[in-house]
Amino acid sequence: MIDELLSDGKRRMEGALEALRTDFNSVRTGRASTSLLDRLHVDYYGVKTPLKQLANLATPDPRLISITVYDKAAVNPVVRAIQESDLGLTPNTEGSVIRLNIPALTEERRRDLVKMVKNMAEDSRIAIRNVRRDIIQDLKDLKKEGKISEDDEHRAEEGVQKLTDTYVEKVSGLLHHKEEEILEV
Repeated sequence: MIDELLSDGKRRMEGALEALRTDFNSVRTGRASTSLLDRLHVDYYGVKTPLKQLANLATPDPRLISITVYDKAAVNPVVRAIQESDLGLTPNTEGSVIRLNIPALTEERRRDLVKMVKNMAEDSRIAIRNVRRDIIQDLKDLKKEGKISEDDEHRAEEGVQKLTDTYVEKVSGLLHHKEEEILEV
């Protein structure tokens, strides 16, 4: 029973960490990366479709993303989706190929991005601590029902705290790596 709670907690904490990785991948760092476009959905014949399903994405050089659209009819909706996104990029179209030049980030924009990723990391830490709180509450309920002893509850709480500390440390490591990537000139 305790093992089930701990494994469920670990799975949920891993989910919070994975969500943070996904969020970090969508933050522009001044270097071309197709992951910038992961969140982009295109209105394709009335259906919101992920860009990856409509086009081939490539980074031919560090400051350029190349989008080769499979269906020529989808070129204009793709361009519109890019323009309406929060990426701040201007698409250049040549037939069914769309090119996105990634400009160098200004110092002010870098600081704003660092603040943004710090907030993302803090949200992830909060999610991990919420998982800890839920597990500890479940342990207290089990003790109250007489299903586990006080010693078992105490040992399990220590295990949950160690697990929480591990995942909070992983979040800090990801944050540190992303900050370096953003501040890199």
